[in-house]
Parts: sequence; structure tokens; C-alpha cells
Amino acid sequence: MNLTMLIKMVFVTAVFLLLVLMGVHNRALVDFNLPPLLSPVLQKPAALMYFAFFAVGLITGAVLSAGRSKPSQKPDKAP
Repeated sequence: MNLTMLIKMVFVTAVFLLLVLMGVHNRALVDFNLPPLLSPVLQKPAALMYFAFFAVGLITGAVLSAGRSKPSQKPDKAP
């Protein structure tokens, strides 16, 4: 395992730890308004909204980083 993989794992683990801490300590209901898409006001626990926003951000990052990599072209050797 290389160093960048270890750093990424530590970072993701820290983000998940913060997500769990927010879920444990934010149980109050909060209002969520999004008039163009949702007409009624949603009242959900703050922890659920944190998790939903994190999931949307994670999926967005995965979609943006996904893509086809071009195979490396090796220069032809001239005889």
C-alpha cells in the first residue's frame, strides 16, 4: 500500500467520524426548503440532512472523477 492510499483512507475515516458525531449530537428537526423542486417544507432530523448532503457530494465527486483514461501511446520505433 502506498502513502497516498493511506492518506486518503485516513481522510475518509476522519470525514466519516465527523458524520457520525453530527448524527449523534444533532437530533433536532430542521426545515428544508427547495421551492423549485419541493413545494412543501420538509422537516427532518439535522443528522439525516447532513448524511444526505454528504451522500450527494460523494456521488457528485465520483461522477466527476469517473471517466475513461486514454491508453498510453508508445512511439513507434523507426528501424
